[in-house]
Amino acid sequence: MRVCIVGCGAVGSLFAANLATLDDVEVWAYDLAQAHVDAINRDGLRLTGAGDVVGRPRATSDAGELPPCDFGIVATKAMHTDPAIGATKHAFAGGCVATVQNGIGNEEVLARHVERVIRGTTFPAGKLTAPGVVQWDVKGDTTFGPFEDRPAPFGEIERLAEACTRAGMPASAVADARGPQWRKVIFNAATNPLGALTGLTHGRLCERPGLRRLVSLLVDEGKAVASAQGIVLDSDPEELIDYAARPDVAYGHKASMLQDVEAHRQTEVDFLNGGIADFGRRLGIPTPAHESIWALVKGVEASWDQ
Repeated sequence: MRVCIVGCGAVGSLFAANLATLDDVEVWAYDLAQAHVDAINRDGLRLTGAGDVVGRPRATSDAGELPPCDFGIVATKAMHTDPAIGATKHAFAGGCVATVQNGIGNEEVLARHVERVIRGTTFPAGKLTAPGVVQWDVKGDTTFGPFEDRPAPFGEIERLAEACTRAGMPASAVADARGPQWRKVIFNAATNPLGALTGLTHGRLCERPGLRRLVSLLVDEGKAVASAQGIVLDSDPEELIDYAARPDVAYGHKASMLQDVEAHRQTEVDFLNGGIADFGRRLGIPTPAHESIWALVKGVEASWDQ
């Protein structure tokens, strides 16, 4: 099996390093950060923290070097999906492409470029601490399922899930992956931007009663939008939020949006709160809290240009 990780930041690196430990999987890592690519090729890709792993994928910043692959796993930021898959699509002419990204709408972008798309949701998290080194903060499960408009064969989805599980990234194949996906979208949209706006880690955010009530308001709006689409969540996002706030899970984890704000990078708020608000407008479901949070984060982004 040959797999290409498209976007080898924190989450992409978790998949790339772990899958590269399997003898029967050849892993390529495509990323535009040349220092990261060079470090991986020189020293391997190292994970520290929740797991200590050194994998040796073949890394490149030149999409033209990619060979034909059985699977792609896209892990870029949502706003980079289109250029990333546009550059790499030739490698997946006979394969299947999964997304493990945050937010809403990534599958639709992939489907404009490739024939067989896998809807994916993943909960492991971490951060890049140096070129070729990622701190693995949070372990978690991954769910894969066929994307309705351009579905990958279910047998291939099972094959990818089985490889990820053997590699230490537990994954399951399901017939309808929208429930897990929307649970994570709601989880992220209810917590990540509040962390980005306050500078608080997940656990510290949930400790403050006023902020925790706002989290629940955002969750309720997200649930209403999912329900209006006929999507049945696989579990309650509130339970996941409280679980992640435990000291032994993700109490001290800085959400990716907070990491972006601290680095003055564009956030994924358009694909989280903005995506939920957009669906709400189309479906006639009010989402004033998500619209307000979206506006606040966009205001923070605008302040960097002053």
